[in-house]
Amino acid sequence: MRVVIVGGVAGGMSAATRLRRLSEETEIVVLERSGYVSYANCGLPYFVGGVIDDEADLLLQTPDSLHQRFRLDVRVLSEVTSIDAATHSLTVRSLADGAEYGLHYDVLVLSPGATPVIPPLPGIERALPLRTVEDVERMVRELSNAPASVAVIGGGFIGLEIAENLAHRGLAVTVIEALDQVLAPLDPEMAGAVVDEMESHGVEVRLGSSVVSVSETSVHLASGEEIPAEMVIVAIGVRPDVTLARGAGLEIGSRGGIAVNEVNQTSDPSIYALGDAAEKRDALDGSASLVPLANVANRHGRVVADHIMGRTIRETPTIGTAIVKVFDLTIATTGWNEKRLRSAGRPVATVHSHPAHHAGYYPGAESMTLKLLFDPTDGQILGAQGVGRAGVDKRIDVIATALYAHLRAPELADLELAYAPPFGSAKDPVNMLGYMAENVLEGPCRPIQWSEVAEWREAGAILLDVRTPEEFAEGTLPGAINIPLDDLRSRVDELKGRRVVVTCRVGQRGHSGTMLLLDHGIDAVNLDGGYLTWRSSPAGRALHPVS
Repeated sequence: MRVVIVGGVAGGMSAATRLRRLSEETEIVVLERSGYVSYANCGLPYFVGGVIDDEADLLLQTPDSLHQRFRLDVRVLSEVTSIDAATHSLTVRSLADGAEYGLHYDVLVLSPGATPVIPPLPGIERALPLRTVEDVERMVRELSNAPASVAVIGGGFIGLEIAENLAHRGLAVTVIEALDQVLAPLDPEMAGAVVDEMESHGVEVRLGSSVVSVSETSVHLASGEEIPAEMVIVAIGVRPDVTLARGAGLEIGSRGGIAVNEVNQTSDPSIYALGDAAEKRDALDGSASLVPLANVANRHGRVVADHIMGRTIRETPTIGTAIVKVFDLTIATTGWNEKRLRSAGRPVATVHSHPAHHAGYYPGAESMTLKLLFDPTDGQILGAQGVGRAGVDKRIDVIATALYAHLRAPELADLELAYAPPFGSAKDPVNMLGYMAENVLEGPCRPIQWSEVAEWREAGAILLDVRTPEEFAEGTLPGAINIPLDDLRSRVDELKGRRVVVTCRVGQRGHSGTMLLLDHGIDAVNLDGGYLTWRSSPAGRALHPVS
């Protein structure tokens, strides 16, 4: 049997090496359009920034090493130009000399990846994408000309990574994002801290700004502003490369990727597709999704190899867990965000917390912000987000595991997680999210979100800050009055007959104050996440922009 794999890197090479481990007899041919077949794609921005100083460290395997260890026939600079599914044959063109030849397959695996989105703007040909080793080599050559300024078009994961790394090299960096926030997988109140972090390190961020043209030394925005840019990076996003699949008559899915079944077979059973080019099944609603992540591609490479060899397959829906470093911040997500849930008409409850990453009394405790989304009826975990300087990765990974295992939000409180003062707290931040979710589901204390404050104020509610006078003086919600929590019991008559929104710094004292007021017959709700969450939200940032 001859298995031909089109495309290497994560998915293609995982399939190839797994196939060889399962069968010594199978002939395995890997065709790669670029000059590199196995490299650490996610490490490319860090090579540009000099954090990884040797390009060879990114090259995991070469055609020679793959042949030596696995007897793989790896052909780089080999572009498949067409597939004839009826005859099980490919046309391959050598990019080294232009020669073409035909190649028969018994089983075909498509792993062509995705292509960068390049908007059709005047002068955009000067912009550099960041997708392959060749892209990085071109970028490094331009950097050798010592440009002073760079514009990064796109505020997604790759855009922010390359912006940080170019800032490390001393360039004046401007990030231009058409949306009103960076990192679209985050909800807006979580994304504000990321902009603050970038600006504190000298990176300018233009939100809600569209590029209309690129000139030799600048980019021009729809607002009329001209941004100096001796170098331009385009990181708007990627789209599945389905050119070969469409030409072969394969079904293209609703999200624009190659449609596959639970074992990654396409509409032609002898052709599989995986990686960024293939659609995945979302774990929350079973819909088609696009998840351009290396770990998903690696897993599906193994699924494809196992199915080709007749092994039992576990279906693997995706939950979209992702993480990025932006200077000293860690930002991580899993599952759906609130915007997506509400857009889909799905009921959602939300809790925010601002815990320390380990015991507060142990030196070096760093604060983080966590957001948990769950079904308000049955507590199903729907997603989570985290932003902070330490400990975010651990918490999001735990929640991602719980989501995948179908735990309910209150059950997070029951998890026995490793604890010692240098590593966590006796009530880990994940446990605390579980307790908070349980409070929401069981009542009687009802939280409201930052986006509901204005509505409650307009309806005549009092905003009550239960922090100390010193904390209150440092900043609070507009129009709030101050009654410290320790004094609230003796002053409760002042609030009789009024609706009250209770707030504090992070929501914990607010919860206690709200429970007290409810017990005295006062209509009270707690501001989830307290002043810190409101302060980071669009509403808070509009009133108190960070300098």
